[in-house]
Amino acid sequence: MRDAWYADPRELRSVLDRRSCEHLTACRSRCTPEAEYEALRAQGIDVVTLRHDHYPDLLREIPSPPPVIFLRGEVTLEDRRAVAIVGTRRMSGYGRELTKTLAYDLAKAGVTIVSGLAKGVDGIAHAAALDARGRTIAVMGNGVKRVYPAVHQALAKRIIGQGAVLSDLHPDAPPDAPNFPARNRLISGLALAVVVTEAPLRSGALITVDFAADQGRDVFAVPGSVHSEASAGCNRLL
Repeated sequence: MRDAWYADPRELRSVLDRRSCEHLTACRSRCTPEAEYEALRAQGIDVVTLRHDHYPDLLREIPSPPPVIFLRGEVTLEDRRAVAIVGTRRMSGYGRELTKTLAYDLAKAGVTIVSGLAKGVDGIAHAAALDARGRTIAVMGNGVKRVYPAVHQALAKRIIGQGAVLSDLHPDAPPDAPNFPARNRLISGLALAVVVTEAPLRSGALITVDFAADQGRDVFAVPGSVHSEASAGCNRLL
């Protein structure tokens, strides 16, 4: 990566288009990787590449793992024993209680809970893991300098103390709709299995299931009432 940054412009033109070369040249005139790294570290943000020993082992195994991830908090060897819990933002009371129970009991047993910090199932899963004094990892569809949704500011702070918030996007990247389906591959990639606790037929959680299947991860779904639209996606999976 260092060689690519400092490469001669003629070498760059052999592998990049003109616009990319111009953009990289402009960036090199404004900053250096070393200065950027130190600035991020000063803000409590770690930069982890595929070459680092502490790059998450499970994530390294997926097709096309992100070459760089940014994180606040810490990913440890314990996090190799991880389960992702995902589902709808609009939970029923049934979904809420099931998510809370599963996340709490798994975390109590030493399993790291992975989710996406969204409202609904994600937030409940993270909070339950923290309440069990377990570890949890939040994968965001924006940069780690931001917390989205904003209502989860306090939750994110707790997660950083008992796990990590991470993203493969630049730390300043704003939340943007296309980012969220793409980040789901990291949620499944960081876990041994994915559990869908409550999801309708058109749920982003089912995108995570597709990625899990491609990555060779186990998938579990909690059944719900046949009359419940909130559980229709889970029932379809079963």
